[in-house]
Amino acid sequence: MRLFIGIPLGATVAIELAAITERLKSPGDGLRWSAVEGWHITLQFLGQTHEARYTCVVSGLRAVRSASFPIQLEPPGFFDSAGVFFAGVRLSPPLERLQQDVVSATASCGFVAEERPYHPHITLARAKGGGNPLRALKPKLQGTPRFSEFVAREFRLYESFSDPGGSRYEVRERFVLG
Repeated sequence: MRLFIGIPLGATVAIELAAITERLKSPGDGLRWSAVEGWHITLQFLGQTHEARYTCVVSGLRAVRSASFPIQLEPPGFFDSAGVFFAGVRLSPPLERLQQDVVSATASCGFVAEERPYHPHITLARAKGGGNPLRALKPKLQGTPRFSEFVAREFRLYESFSDPGGSRYEVRERFVLG
């Protein structure tokens, strides 16, 4: 099973992001748009995992303690080299602490933290194939959208499945904050 840990979005924020992506989508734009149901803020990507490690991860994550906390999105941006269009997430001390606690909880199961700094975001679209379809998307972003704040009340362990239209995620476990 292919696993990752993330925070689900608040309903209002998901609606706001959906309005933006619907306005930006166009047939043949060379992008694979992420499904609204799959939007999340990744805390840690675990990758292919076998059952014994799964049990260890769940046990470790159950020990993570954090109060619920507000999350504020930032304007959309681009990871040009990766071909990704995303909504930024403000890195707050509680979010950073939760991410570090999650990484610590999975370390005893043999998972290694990424070396690059944590950059929370929500992937909205990925370039498919060659070329640079993000170049055509950039001028369509008008102004700086403002997003509602939402409260992170849980984080989840997701399983990822590859489908022809992109990835599909199923919630395996929920961990309540607060």
